[in-house]
Amino acid sequence: MSDFSVKPVLTGERAVLRPFTEDDVPVMARILDDPEVVRLTGSPDEAFDMDRLRSWYGTRNDQDDRLDLGIVDRAGGELVGEAVLNEWDRHNHSCTFRILIGPGGQGRGLGTDATRLIVGHAFEQLGLHRVSLGVYTFNPRARRAYEKAGFVAEGVEREALLSGGEWFDSVRMSVLAHEWADHRGRPGAVTPTAG
Repeated sequence: MSDFSVKPVLTGERAVLRPFTEDDVPVMARILDDPEVVRLTGSPDEAFDMDRLRSWYGTRNDQDDRLDLGIVDRAGGELVGEAVLNEWDRHNHSCTFRILIGPGGQGRGLGTDATRLIVGHAFEQLGLHRVSLGVYTFNPRARRAYEKAGFVAEGVEREALLSGGEWFDSVRMSVLAHEWADHRGRPGAVTPTAG
């Protein structure tokens, strides 16, 4: 049932996830040039030149084993980041999830909305059983967004990232299809009772 070759447009309360276009490359270059974005994602401190970015984002829609979508702020229509399902394990019906949001999209619930959209797609359209991620311990804001969308901490990868001469742990988190079916990315929400 999984078909990563289809690149959907997913619309939420605050965000729209859509396939990348050529016009997105300069915007993503600015986002990836932000030192805080690089730090929070644990990316290497290397410059992303425009040719490399054009090549990368120009091929995202051709991939049949992953889903890379741009995150657009519905309020202003600007591209603010990306949401990705990758590392697809066909046999075990699972994949990993990652997200990055530039400074212009932070602090307004776009990350939680985008997470719910793409993870919902993973379970409801792609038929996956498990979606997992890793979040560094110096990024509690991201961890809260993941928890709000139903991810559960599973364990800690000790000293998984060397950044600025310091070692940092990574918390492994996941959400399973049956959990998603129960809460649809809103654990703890009050379910109306019949009566």
